[in-house]
Amino acid sequence: MKKPTEVQVRPDSGRSAWLLLVYQLPAKHSPARVKAWRRLQRIGAVALKNSAYILPNRAEAREDFEWIKTEIIAIGGQALVLGADALDPTTLQEIIDLFRAARGQDFEAIRKQARTILDRWPRSPNRSARRRLVQTLRRLRERLREAEAIDYFEAPHRSEAARLLDELERRLKRGHAMPTPHTPAAGTLNVTDYRGRIWLTRPRPGVDRMSSAWLIRRFIDPKATFAFGDRAGKAAMIPFDMFGAELGHHGAACTFETIAQKFAIDDPAVVWLGRIVHDLDLKENTFGLPETVAVGRMVEGLRRMHQDDQTLLDHGMMVFETLYQSFDGRQASRRDRRPKRK
Repeated sequence: MKKPTEVQVRPDSGRSAWLLLVYQLPAKHSPARVKAWRRLQRIGAVALKNSAYILPNRAEAREDFEWIKTEIIAIGGQALVLGADALDPTTLQEIIDLFRAARGQDFEAIRKQARTILDRWPRSPNRSARRRLVQTLRRLRERLREAEAIDYFEAPHRSEAARLLDELERRLKRGHAMPTPHTPAAGTLNVTDYRGRIWLTRPRPGVDRMSSAWLIRRFIDPKATFAFGDRAGKAAMIPFDMFGAELGHHGAACTFETIAQKFAIDDPAVVWLGRIVHDLDLKENTFGLPETVAVGRMVEGLRRMHQDDQTLLDHGMMVFETLYQSFDGRQASRRDRRPKRK
């Protein structure tokens, strides 16, 4: 456990050790109350009172609290973000214990699920059972990463949860290769058949839709236009990254990878970008490229900045064009020829 002094600030720093978000929502906005609570859970804030939440005073915590405050005020609520200090060691320890208890519950839930899977491990799992086990392991890995990211004071059960997930992975690998991403057959689609068309995708573009739209504009149709919504009554449009679309997820391939394969786009920079998009979109660490985290942060930043879908997509495509232009083939060929083993 981290010592209390690690969260205290020097007297001359002029900066409080903690941030508080205090808010009040109109009684009629119960869905908004649930939404705010979920957001606070995701960033690792803990409750001091019903509507007072606390985080260690860090830049990212201030940003998260300010964002939630803006959302609350926008629906007619009231919110304040305040700096605070614990006035005595006992209070400080009580606050730290709240954080450790909250994250400890997260790690304990992961540990218990992993332990149950190991205790019920099939003697000779068939292909279908192995596929389910791989998917479960990936979900547990993602939950563990999310909990670790907001574990500020080394909560209990963390190392045990990680150890059991490692054991799950060893059992899956024992005598069998871990499943690799499926890639559709290359070159099955003719670029000329897809020009002068409108491409349809889901609202609120994320990393896969941004990068796929960029891929379409750069390699398939420089004048491609994009629309957002569902497929009902829009048969003339080309759907991508939508449920059941030919240009979507196939097996373990994200939409970006599918489009690159379907149109036989074998540019080395596209392969490199595809690895980044794959890990971000599927929440994996298959390739583990050092740029991946930064790209994910840029995409998330754009989603916070832009509420209009077309503006968001345009800025996202610009990010991927910038990355494409920055590609250093010699450096990439040395460091990421093969996927990183988990």
